[in-house]
Amino acid sequence: MKTKVYIDGQSGTTGLQIYDRIGAREDLDLLRINEDKRHDIEERRRLLNAADIVFLCLPDEGAREAVSLIENDRVRVIDASTAHRTDPGWVYGFPELSREQREKIAGARRLANPGCHATGLIAGTAPLIRMGILPADYPLTCYSLTGYTGGGKKMIKAYEAKNRDESLSAPGLYGLDLRHKHLPEMKAVTGLIYDPVFLPVVDDYAQGMASTLLLQNRLLHGRPSAAEVCQRLADYYRDEHFVRVRPYEKKPDTIYANHLAGTNHLELIVGGGEEQTFVTALFDNLGKGASGAAVQNMNIMLGLDETLGLE
Repeated sequence: MKTKVYIDGQSGTTGLQIYDRIGAREDLDLLRINEDKRHDIEERRRLLNAADIVFLCLPDEGAREAVSLIENDRVRVIDASTAHRTDPGWVYGFPELSREQREKIAGARRLANPGCHATGLIAGTAPLIRMGILPADYPLTCYSLTGYTGGGKKMIKAYEAKNRDESLSAPGLYGLDLRHKHLPEMKAVTGLIYDPVFLPVVDDYAQGMASTLLLQNRLLHGRPSAAEVCQRLADYYRDEHFVRVRPYEKKPDTIYANHLAGTNHLELIVGGGEEQTFVTALFDNLGKGASGAAVQNMNIMLGLDETLGLE
């Protein structure tokens, strides 16, 4: 019997990307809502309760409302919004954190899909804290470069307009109050005691993300070199398919943020030397940073090969 899947918010950027990844799969039966009924509460309620797996690709309030409409205990939910990412009743959907995290995802009824910027910071930070290299009270600094598709339909339209604003040709720093909406999950999932100083940057390309941590080695436990940090991260992710660590190079080539666009892979690049280290997470903001991660989590929840439909 096919697994019934419903995407609530199917016309948004994340919803469309999920559909692109699973629409042709023969093991799934995709339930579709008529365009003229997208805002019909009762029709949404019917489809939400008819599905085995529900993807919520909605603003936070819409996601909370959708959950309140689900009365069928068998329905499993993957929420792509920020509404439930620090909720203790929900499982955080980053399986590469640990074997235990992947097991929690496999048994989850309610799963919160990670944020894109959060994915980049967590991928480098959480292992270093868990391995005792990065102190939990470290004054962490991170900047994160993203393609404009991460801003949704309105931003995509602005960047792709024929007579667009000339300022969009240059990188745009935003979130300048340093209170980005992904900060709570960054802190909660990594184990950091204090919020990192986090600055996002959007630029004139469609897909791809490069999230970079800047570290002072003298403040790390054991004062490891950049090469040693790289090797420890490689050991941590050794058995993972979608997360890999590039071999250490003292002078790595230029990193281009769109290098992994169109994939569900995340690559960690470590550079620096004896005194300072940078760790850059390179991935697709719409892949491992959003819809690709959601499909990977669905595969795990269904007991399938987690790479299904993502290669």
